Amino acid sequence: MVELSPQLLDGVREQLARDAAPLTPALVAEVLRGQGVPVGDATVLAVHDALHVDIVGAGPLEPLLRMPGVTDVLVNGAGQVWVERGAGLELTSVRFPDEAAVRRLATRLASNGGRRLDDASPFVDLRMADGTRFHAILAPLSRPGTLISLRVPSARVFTLTELVEMGAVHSEAVELLRAIVASRCAFMISGGTGTGKTTMLNALLSLVDPADRLVIVEDASELRPEHPHIVALEARPPNIEGAGAIPMRTLVKQALRMRPDRLVVGEVRGDEVVDMLAAMNTGHEGGCGTVHANSATEVPARLEGLALAAGLNRQAAHSQMAAAIDVVIHLGRTRSGKRLIREIGVLVRREDAVAVVEQAVTFVDGQISLGPGIDLLRELVDR
Repeated sequence: MVELSPQLLDGVREQLARDAAPLTPALVAEVLRGQGVPVGDATVLAVHDALHVDIVGAGPLEPLLRMPGVTDVLVNGAGQVWVERGAGLELTSVRFPDEAAVRRLATRLASNGGRRLDDASPFVDLRMADGTRFHAILAPLSRPGTLISLRVPSARVFTLTELVEMGAVHSEAVELLRAIVASRCAFMISGGTGTGKTTMLNALLSLVDPADRLVIVEDASELRPEHPHIVALEARPPNIEGAGAIPMRTLVKQALRMRPDRLVVGEVRGDEVVDMLAAMNTGHEGGCGTVHANSATEVPARLEGLALAAGLNRQAAHSQMAAAIDVVIHLGRTRSGKRLIREIGVLVRREDAVAVVEQAVTFVDGQISLGPGIDLLRELVDR
């Protein structure tokens, strides 16, 4: 195996960049000769292969992104690369030669997505051409070096039956979930990062009546339910000059003019919550979306905070919530990293007009427990 020093690779890389030349073995050999490096076939091919990995796709991360079941690839500087395959984070053997290599990859991926990443604009969040969500933040803002996060879209949509086999859904919850969708209940799927909210929403939307028109609004396109009538809108970040942004709230308003049978907001995390709640209160039954929350009971507080930031007062926010949302499905992770439904609750309005979630069904260690909201849930799905 030919040993290649970082200085040798950097010298060839810089020369090719200055000449704006394509990477070929012949040009690599020419550059090496120009730098006084002994040229042999093994050396030329080793340099070519090393640089090819550096400039094509996601570089050394490409094999990880192609591994079956991978949902996240996380780079913590040059020395650590982690993957998530559904059972918690795993440290891989992939390493970068130095911090400059990580920064180079992050900058190139951002540039491929039409975004700027440098000291003046040291972080970026975008969707790559293959649907992968890419986020990066440059050192010294980050430690132990440049950080890269890649969220890999699922190659396929799982059915409820498959989610049962995976342990994400209790077998006795399947008919209840089907009934929630069939009864056109408005529902939110809550949970922390990486708990499988998008996977679950994909599975539930695949159960929607084929005659219904789904209009999906997302910050980054991830939802791909198995359904014959789907149209989707995706928010647009500002360009390099800081102009041209199209926020989620604007797209939710546009979606309401597109004759949706069901409005789907992929992730509620900003002022679009106001228009989503308004839509669910004006005849758009069966609307749904996801939201980050630590438990089902904390969903009203989370939505209240978003609504207050958007200019809606507390009383109006809770009034809208209570009238708009029927059911909350909360997901979590076990200590081993397995994703699963932890509880299903119903949104009710207290005497003081504050919206709260009452637990209807909880799933703990494979056991089902019924809560005070079960009767109301039964009424909702039987209507």
